[in-house]
Parts: sequence; C-alpha cells; structure tokens
Amino acid sequence: MRNSYFKSHYLTTTDNDKKWGILCTTVGMQMIDPHGQYPLGSHPNNYQTVKRGRVLDEYQLIYITRGEGYFESTNCKRSKVRAGNILFLFPGEWHCYSPDVNTGWTEYWVGFKGPNIDKRVEYGFFSPGQPILNIGYSVGIENCYQEMIRETEQEKSGFQILVSSIVLHILGYVIYKHNNKLYESNPIVEKINQARKIMKENINGSIALETIAAELGLGYTWFRRAFKEYTGISPAQYQLQMKQNRAKELLTNSNLNISEIAYELGFDSASHFCTFFKSREKFTPTEYREKFKF
Repeated sequence: MRNSYFKSHYLTTTDNDKKWGILCTTVGMQMIDPHGQYPLGSHPNNYQTVKRGRVLDEYQLIYITRGEGYFESTNCKRSKVRAGNILFLFPGEWHCYSPDVNTGWTEYWVGFKGPNIDKRVEYGFFSPGQPILNIGYSVGIENCYQEMIRETEQEKSGFQILVSSIVLHILGYVIYKHNNKLYESNPIVEKINQARKIMKENINGSIALETIAAELGLGYTWFRRAFKEYTGISPAQYQLQMKQNRAKELLTNSNLNISEIAYELGFDSASHFCTFFKSREKFTPTEYREKFKF
C-alpha cells in the first residue's frame, strides 16, 4: 500500500442548513503504512498533535478500518484501538490518538455540531467516559464516509443536509452495533426473542408474563429485569405496546366495531379498551378511526 491521504475541504454552511439541527464541519480519510509518518506531512498542522493532543470545538467520529493504535482523553486512560473501533471525540475534551508504528492504520473522520447531537449527549446516548465504541468492520459504514467525501467535493445544492443526515445514520448504527456486541453469544437473547414470539402469538389473549417465564425455564423477576435491560422496556409495557399497535391497525384497516376490537385484543369490555386506548393515544377509538381510517 502506498502512503496516501485524502481530505475534503471544510464544509460551507447556509442559514437554512443551520435549521436542520446538525451541521457537518469536515470529513475525510487517511491511510498510514507501518512505520509511516503520522500525521501525514500534507495534513493541516492543527489537525492532530500526537504528543500534546488537542481540544476541539466540535464532535468527531473517527472510524478505524485497518490496523491498530492508541487513544487517551481526559476521561479515558490510554487504551488500545483496533480495526472496527469508533472513536467519539467531544468538544472541550482533551484527547490524543495515533496508530501503532508497526501496523499503521486507515482512519475515516467526520466532524459535526449542533443542538441535535447536543441533546443526544445530554440524554446519555454518548458519553466522554466511553469514547471507544466497538462496532466491527462494516462495509456500509465505510461507504457512508466515502459518500460524504464525494458529496462534499461536489457541493451540490442541499449537500450539507444530506451529509449531516448520513452522520445521524452512522450514530444510530454505532449505538445498534455497540449494544448488540455486548450480547454476542449471550443465551439470554434467544430467551428474550422466544418470549417476544410468544407474546406476538398471544396478542389476542391474556397470557401471563409469569407463564411465559416459566415456559422458558426462567424465574419471573430475573426474566423481567433481563428483558428490560436488553429491550429498554419492561415485558408488560412490550405487551401493551403490541396491543396498542394492533388496535390502531384494526381501527384503520378493518370494519370491526369497537366491541369486536376489544374482544379481539382480549379486553374485558369495550369500556376497558376505550380507557386503555385513550390513555395512550389521546383519542378515543372512535375519534382515532374517524381521523385516520383509510
């Protein structure tokens, strides 16, 4: 491999772009050979200082697709970085990273800022305390970076909104892959999937969660805790959401009357069903049907 480097120009923005809630500031990539110079000589001086590190005024996602290296920051001790890792950099957070001299690496990066991502950090989706996320190698994510590079070179109308939306896609993928990496080879995932299958098959009935746990050979308290930890909601709420979604489907796509729908979903009475539905949708079943029926 030849020692090579590519980087797009810093992105221009319009007042309309800023209304999108997230702005992409820079995107690019570089390949470093074993024993190669890092950063490359053609790289801007303020991009990376291996010995001193740096502080940014924006977020960045650094995707390592080849090689190994090291990373450290104010909230993260010096740690090994491997291909398939995403480095999440935060504004105002000192950090330092570089490839292992014996392996080099290939890195893609994208910088971004805005209230959209600020909120995600505020809600705890991402944290300076966990800046290294393992998502594995993904052709799709690498293609996302390459698409952003192409679009920023051409600067067609609306390119900033497109590129910033690709960043949001990558962020969602990072959470999805990182979370599921934690459960690789964990048998509880199969148990939870079996439980969800049983719930779906019995959506019209009233099978007890304790019965489901027993069928799976699990204690109910442990099952409930593991289910919520994996899915983000309790098994009881999962059942209720399925009933809610099925109710909306029947109201908008069938000619069943309200009492028939209540019976179909296993409610004791139409009144009980109406109370349940309005508490979750802010409409009575009749109002919802009138407003949204095809």
